[in-house]
Amino acid sequence: MKKVEAIIKPFKLDEVKKALNDLNIEGMTITEVKGFGRQKGHTEFYRGAEYTVDFLPKVKVEVVTDDDMAAKVIEAVMEAARTGKIGDGKIFVIEVEEAVRIRTGESGKNAL
Repeated sequence: MKKVEAIIKPFKLDEVKKALNDLNIEGMTITEVKGFGRQKGHTEFYRGAEYTVDFLPKVKVEVVTDDDMAAKVIEAVMEAARTGKIGDGKIFVIEVEEAVRIRTGESGKNAL
């Protein structure tokens, strides 16, 4: 199993969610996060004073899926989240050793 974590722009969440639903992905976790990459934040003016916004709002989408579906999930997220501008985000793929459904005790692929 693989865990696909995608850090995306918040306004792209609905498109990413739809793309994953189209793949019949049954579960995902969404977290509002803040961070920065190469863009290193930006400066803004408020009431005439300049200040730096170091951490930009992002959304983290987490999906655990079979090994054979991971590539499709990655491709779907890339297509849905891409704007072509800096700050589009990142995708991380992590090996998942085990998954257990708490309610039933099912494990492995059955727990997904």
